Amino acid sequence: MNHRIVLLLAGLAFALPVMGQTQLNGAGATFPYPMYSKWFSEYHKLHPDVEINYQSIGSGGGIRQVLNGTVDFGASDGPMTDDQLKEAKFKILHIPTVLGADVPAYNLSGVNAELKFTPEALAGIFLGKIQKWNDPALTRANPGVNLPDKSIIVIHRSDGSGTTYIFTDYLSKVSKEWEGAAGKGTSVKWPVGLGGKGNEGVAGQIRQLDGAIGYVELVYAVENKITYGSVKNAAGNFVKATLDSVTEAAATAPQMPADFRVSITNAPGKTAYPISSFTWLLIPEQAKDPKKGKIIADFLTWMVNDGQKMTNQLSYAPLPANVAEKVKAAIKQVH
Repeated sequence: MNHRIVLLLAGLAFALPVMGQTQLNGAGATFPYPMYSKWFSEYHKLHPDVEINYQSIGSGGGIRQVLNGTVDFGASDGPMTDDQLKEAKFKILHIPTVLGADVPAYNLSGVNAELKFTPEALAGIFLGKIQKWNDPALTRANPGVNLPDKSIIVIHRSDGSGTTYIFTDYLSKVSKEWEGAAGKGTSVKWPVGLGGKGNEGVAGQIRQLDGAIGYVELVYAVENKITYGSVKNAAGNFVKATLDSVTEAAATAPQMPADFRVSITNAPGKTAYPISSFTWLLIPEQAKDPKKGKIIADFLTWMVNDGQKMTNQLSYAPLPANVAEKVKAAIKQVH
């Protein structure tokens, strides 16, 4: 009898954590995936009864899935539009998590110098109006660099992407022609170029094609040692994307609105990197399951208080202190 009781108790001890485990499902942006993976893993260590699964499918997919109610939360590098929020059957909160940037990555054999790009040059390249690397728009910004008479091959994302939203939001601010021709969005009708799926696809094509230029996220460029240039900002200075220059963009951008849907591209700061952005978790204000709502709120609180300390080691910029305080207040709405 005693032996059977011991076996029964051992079985119960093994089964209880599984029976009591809560699983949360999220999907969306690829840019913050390394950061989210780290956070979800660390949170699970503190709360073994909570498992957070995240599918890195792109911002467009994250928005669709949260609207359809097929996930507990979504994620996007570009805020949802007014029309998308109206489409939702429930209130969705935008919770900023970290900061990142898009960088102009290129492959140009024989050129070892770090290239400088003006807003006019970037708009011209992606409009298909600047077709050669030795175009005056590029040579003027790069005196002393022997730019070749070589065709420019434009690479862009083929999938719905927050990275694309950030880049096209920037181009729309610095070029009226771009704004009229393609505008901003997670997907746009590109005037020229070849498409690549994900940052991996874009980077892969840049590596393979001599003369190619595209845009990838800063974290991806740093981790994969991809060459990228500096960009002339609103203050007239050429600035390379770094954690400090991205943080400066957030610090000097327009005041954060109550719903956190802010654009910080082309920020006015002297050392601000101009193609910077927040990335957001898309959180239903009221979860279908109150228990999950309570866990999500607890995770978000931990993310703001403790998770922000882990950002620099993964090449992300943390939330500015004033934004973090506003986020803490917004989390109280989640239930």
